[in-house]
Amino acid sequence: MSKIIVYTTPTCAYCHALMDWLEDLGVEYVERDATKEPDMSTVPVTDIDGERIVGFDRPAIKKALKKLNQK
Repeated sequence: MSKIIVYTTPTCAYCHALMDWLEDLGVEYVERDATKEPDMSTVPVTDIDGERIVGFDRPAIKKALKKLNQK
């Protein structure tokens, strides 16, 4: 099971930009529909091994990916 989940909505431009960026980096992830999650009010949200990052925050995502890869 993937340790990276990206919560998105179909019309979120930042969500699609984030997923494109992750794919360019070669990062595998699972996409989930945020509209079906009761606690999601903002997108994108990237869950990396339990750490949730709100928005397309590249430095925070890179830091979390680095921690994940060190495990």
